[in-house]
Amino acid sequence: MGVMPLSAAKPRRVRRPGRLIAEIVTVVIAGMVAFPLYWMVLSAFKPAGEIQSAHPKPWTFAPTLDSFTRVLTVSGFGRFFLNSLLVAVVVVVLSLLLSFLSAVALTRFRFKGRTVLLIMILVAQMVPVEALTIPLFFLMRSIGGVVPSFGLNELGSLVLVHLAFSLPLAIWMLRGFVAAVPVELEEAAKLDGASRMRFTWQILFPLVAPGLVAVSVLAFIHAWNDFLFAKTFIISKTENQTLPQAILVFFKPEDTDWGAVMASSTLMTIPVLVFFIFVQRRLVSGLGGAVKG
Repeated sequence: MGVMPLSAAKPRRVRRPGRLIAEIVTVVIAGMVAFPLYWMVLSAFKPAGEIQSAHPKPWTFAPTLDSFTRVLTVSGFGRFFLNSLLVAVVVVVLSLLLSFLSAVALTRFRFKGRTVLLIMILVAQMVPVEALTIPLFFLMRSIGGVVPSFGLNELGSLVLVHLAFSLPLAIWMLRGFVAAVPVELEEAAKLDGASRMRFTWQILFPLVAPGLVAVSVLAFIHAWNDFLFAKTFIISKTENQTLPQAILVFFKPEDTDWGAVMASSTLMTIPVLVFFIFVQRRLVSGLGGAVKG
């Protein structure tokens, strides 16, 4: 058996200093982002004495579920959870449907005012949420006089508002995915006898699936984590309050139950994490396609 010459030996991979520095910076930033989440979960399992200690430690040797027990035994907590889940799911479904159809219309059809409409959609994303809260309050009050299910103190008002804020970004993102599908593909489908409706739902819809996943994640997070609109529109109907409002129960002027606050925040994070686990593979390609579009 001969000896392999030095020229044929596999060259060693030399890591460039610039890439090493970039990797270190990335790890540091990831640690800074993850540390608040770690502290939240840790505090949820800490005993009350350790949470209120003047010298908190980043670990505990006596984990307990007392904070979670106090949270889950709060009257109406399950109802608040279901309210948040209902609003988030409805917003996601309607956002996917309406944004997809709007993106198809804006991309495949030419009509008067199309450019102006696209600019208005882009400008709508730049308006601060706080600036629209009071006008939306009066608008929801007026709508409630005509359609009570979408007025103040109703979950329908939250669905409408979250839908209004989710659609502009969703439409803008999906435009790139729809535009990336060749027109020749639609023409070939027509030659095979497929109608425009069949092409839209059976061919185009699956092709833009990564974009739909990205849109669904953004819509779900926006609706699930909302506190401002829920606090503004759900005034007197306690049974229609959402999960972020339930956390206020543990905030007291003199003695805030930080363990319960952290436990309820941890429970709020679980559905988002589960949702991310199911869609993570398509999410990266979806966001990447949105940037390219």
